[in-house]
Amino acid sequence: MSKNFLSTPKLSSPEIDRLIATLSNPDREAVQILVIGSDKGITNVVHSLHIHGFAEVQEWSLLLPAPIPGKLMRSLTRYVSIE
Repeated sequence: MSKNFLSTPKLSSPEIDRLIATLSNPDREAVQILVIGSDKGITNVVHSLHIHGFAEVQEWSLLLPAPIPGKLMRSLTRYVSIE
């Protein structure tokens, strides 16, 4: 007998980490870092920051249209102490 189940939306690891950080420490503020430019330029910056230990590549958002015509952007959320 075959059973069909509704799938549950899956959160990626960075999304889970953000949610846990917010819930577990209310004294931290979410700060967004944006990289705006061409696809190639953004990719170079994201990989360079990864090589320098700033963030994993998968922590960045997918490419999104930027508010500047003809430009793209990726964002990264970091949590900082607000004390």
